[in-house]
Amino acid sequence: MLVKTYAAALQSINARTVTIEVSCTPGSYFQLVGLPDAAIKESQDRIISAIQSCGYRYPGRRIVINMSPADLRKEGSAYDLPLAIGILAADEQIPSEPLERLMIMGELSLDGSLRPIRGALPIAIQARSEGYEGLILPKSNAQEAAVVNQLKVYGADNLSEVIAMLCGRQDIMPTEVDTRGEFYRNQRAYPFDFNEVKGQENVKRALEVAAAGGHNLLMVGAPGSGKSMMAKRLPSILPPFSLSESLETTKIYSVAGKLGKDITLMTVRPFRAPHHSISPAALVGGGSNPQPGEISLAHNGVLFLDELPEFSRNVLEVMRQPLEERMVTVARARFSVDYPASFMLIAAMNPCPCGYYNHPTRACECTPQQVQKYLGRVSGPLLDRVDIQVEIFPVPFEKLSDQTMGESSHEICQRVIRAREIQNQRFAQCPEVHCNAQMTPKLMQLYAKPDKAGLARLKVAMERLNLSARAYDRILKVARTIADLAGKELIDQSDIGEAIQYRSLDKASWGTQTAKSPV
Repeated sequence: MLVKTYAAALQSINARTVTIEVSCTPGSYFQLVGLPDAAIKESQDRIISAIQSCGYRYPGRRIVINMSPADLRKEGSAYDLPLAIGILAADEQIPSEPLERLMIMGELSLDGSLRPIRGALPIAIQARSEGYEGLILPKSNAQEAAVVNQLKVYGADNLSEVIAMLCGRQDIMPTEVDTRGEFYRNQRAYPFDFNEVKGQENVKRALEVAAAGGHNLLMVGAPGSGKSMMAKRLPSILPPFSLSESLETTKIYSVAGKLGKDITLMTVRPFRAPHHSISPAALVGGGSNPQPGEISLAHNGVLFLDELPEFSRNVLEVMRQPLEERMVTVARARFSVDYPASFMLIAAMNPCPCGYYNHPTRACECTPQQVQKYLGRVSGPLLDRVDIQVEIFPVPFEKLSDQTMGESSHEICQRVIRAREIQNQRFAQCPEVHCNAQMTPKLMQLYAKPDKAGLARLKVAMERLNLSARAYDRILKVARTIADLAGKELIDQSDIGEAIQYRSLDKASWGTQTAKSPV
C-alpha cells in the first residue's frame, strides 16, 4: 500500500513542505531515498524500537520511502515521527485518511517518547500557508507553534498518543495561544538602566543619537571607563519590538534552537556580545549544515563587539557586506541560504595597546607608530560603515560618588521613539528604509540637506580637521537624526556641529601626537 505523510524542511528561516511517500509491499527490504542525511538514515532503528515499545508491529515487508522533492536535502532527526506514522499506515495498522490534512514532525526516542525539534514556528507558518488543517509535533514545541493562528497545533508526548489520535481513540486538544496577548503580556523591562551610569553625558547623548537613527557606533576609551556598561544599556532605549519584528526574530532563534524553555515569543530586543576569538562562520553563519550566526541572532537588536582590534581581521572583514545589505548569504556548491542581519553594531576598543593614549591623568607607554598600528587592525572600509565614533574618558571621583540618579532609560527612550516616528513617516514610501542610517544617496538629497550656515560649518570642519571624504555622508545622516530628536525640519549648524564631534577617528591628528605624557 502507498501512503503519504507530510513534513517540512528548514531553509534559511523558512520551511518547505516535504512529502514522504511510503510503499509497503511483500518482500524483505528497506530503502530510504530523497537526499536524506545520516541522521535520517539512522532513523530506522529508532523507529523500530519506538513502534515496538508502543505495542505495534514493525512490518517485516519491503518498505521503500521517498522524501520529495528529491533534489532538496533533508537534515536532522525531526522526520522520525512522520516516517513511523507512514510505515504503520502503509502496513494498514492505522488509518491513512487523516494524514492528508496534517503535517507531522518530531524526533523519536527508543521508548516512543517525542523529543523537541528546531524551527517549530516557521514549520507552523508553512503548514498554514499550504492549507493543512493541523500540525502534530512534540508537546514541548506546541506553545511556540501555536503562535500561528488559523492552524490546529497538537502537542503529543509520545508515539502512542499520536496513533490513538489518528485512530480516533483519544482526543488531543489543540494548543491555543493568544498571540497578541502573549506578546504584550510578556513584554518586560530591560534589566539595565541608564540611570545607573555616573557621568559620561556626552557618550549617553551619542548612544541616544545612535538609537534614534539606527546608527552604528564605536566607543574609544581607556580600560574601566564604562564602554561595556553603557553598551549593555543601549537596548533599554531602543523602541519596543513590534509584533512583526518579534515574530521575525523568534523565527531565527527557533531555527537556531536557541529559544529558551517556555518562551513563546521574543519580546526584548536581542543583545549579542560574542568573544573576540569567534570564527567567521560563527559570526555570519554557515557550517556544513548552515545555521544563523551571531549577526543574524542580533537581527532587530544590537551586536556588541568589545575589544574590536582583538578580533581576527577575517572576522571583521566578513561583516562589511552584511552591514551594508542587512542580509547575509551563505553559499554552498548546491544551494545557498539567506539570513536577515539588520542590526546595530556597537563596538568598543582601547585607543592604543596599553590603553591610555589621550588619557587625562595617566601616561601612555606607546609610541605614535604603535598607536597607529593598533588602530590599523580595524580597516578603513569597516570604519566607513560606523557613523558615530566617540571618545570616552574615565569618570572623575566627584561623579562616581554622587548619589543623584541620572536620567532613566524610559525618559531617553521616549525621545528616541518620537524621532523614529518622524522617520517612519518620512520613509513611508520606501519599504526597505526604516531609519536615517539606511538612507540612500537619493534620499539624502531630499532629506539631509543642511541650511546655508550648516553647510558652511561643514566645509570649514572638513578643511580644518582634515576629515575624510567618507565622513561627509555620515555627518549628514547623524545630523539629520539630531535634528529629528529636536523636532526640527531643517538641519542647522548646531546639528552639523554636534555630528562633527562624533567623527573622532577621522581626524588626521588622531594617534600622531606624542603619546608619552598625559594629554
